[in-house]
Amino acid sequence: MTSAPGRRATLSDVAAAAGVSKATASKALNGRDDVSADTRERVLDAVTAVGYRPTTDPRHPRDRRTLAVVFSLPASPYILGVFQGALAAATDAHADLLTRMAPDRPTRTQAAGARDWIADLRAAGVDAVVGLTLSVPDTLIRAAQEAGLPFVVVDPVDTRDRQLVSIGSSNWDGARTATDHLIGLGHRRIGWIGGPETSDAARERLYGYFAALDAAGLVPDPALIRCDQFTVGNGTRHAHDLLTAEHPPTAIMAADDELAVGTLAAAHALGIRVPDQLSICGFDDTPQAAWTTPPLTTVHQHLDDMGRIAVRTALAMCDGQAPASPRIELATSLTVRGSTGAAAG
Repeated sequence: MTSAPGRRATLSDVAAAAGVSKATASKALNGRDDVSADTRERVLDAVTAVGYRPTTDPRHPRDRRTLAVVFSLPASPYILGVFQGALAAATDAHADLLTRMAPDRPTRTQAAGARDWIADLRAAGVDAVVGLTLSVPDTLIRAAQEAGLPFVVVDPVDTRDRQLVSIGSSNWDGARTATDHLIGLGHRRIGWIGGPETSDAARERLYGYFAALDAAGLVPDPALIRCDQFTVGNGTRHAHDLLTAEHPPTAIMAADDELAVGTLAAAHALGIRVPDQLSICGFDDTPQAAWTTPPLTTVHQHLDDMGRIAVRTALAMCDGQAPASPRIELATSLTVRGSTGAAAG
């Protein structure tokens, strides 16, 4: 059996010819010791039969490492900020980056699909994976562990794996500091427009908001709290609902800059002056925060450093170095601009 003329043989062709799964074929080609000698021999025979040329040969280590950066929302300013740091770190380390869209949910959550996806990365010469806010990553991470592939996640979403290696920010403290800022300006009815409840970062920010209210003796009002996906449209929709309610907030704390930009848009559409009649605070300090009208007060995250550290951690794991802690958390700070002001008397 050979591949069709003009078509390069793939790992799937090798697996089919050897009568094994793609994951097993990948393990055999990468010298894994959990593959029997008979299976390895069949896979190697299939490589010859179909004319497959592996991207890498484990018997001849490469001078350069290759990392796959995987994300779901490549157009997000947050993702672009993290990716910029990842690219810089890879360049400094003379490593290559492959960018990949996250596999669909069935692939991410089913063991067989996850193993095949990881096998494809292995066949492409990938040495480690960095996931950027990758949702439900647990099955992929287990498949990567089986294949000996280090996996680092920046701001994981909807995970039960407490041992996964992750990079993030002090989300709780950042949200608490921002809410304290609004309270210090005299605001008592402070709305919250947050991210999805499955996101660790979104939950931590919500808890920071609660902590600031509690410290000030303020009781959270469930009518002022909304949680949804991190999008401008959701910020606009929820802010419109809050601002047209019978008892609207005088300030809104948004759990990321996109939600905050949407909140600004809703206020402008309703003729509500910011910050004279409404204060708005965001989270992330992406470049767009300085371009809004007025410029956005927001919690500053070191997005590029998150990307840098994720890549450096993944490369260290490739060399057999275990991280000192599975969770690396960077400090946040508050950037005060023109979207927040004293509560109206």
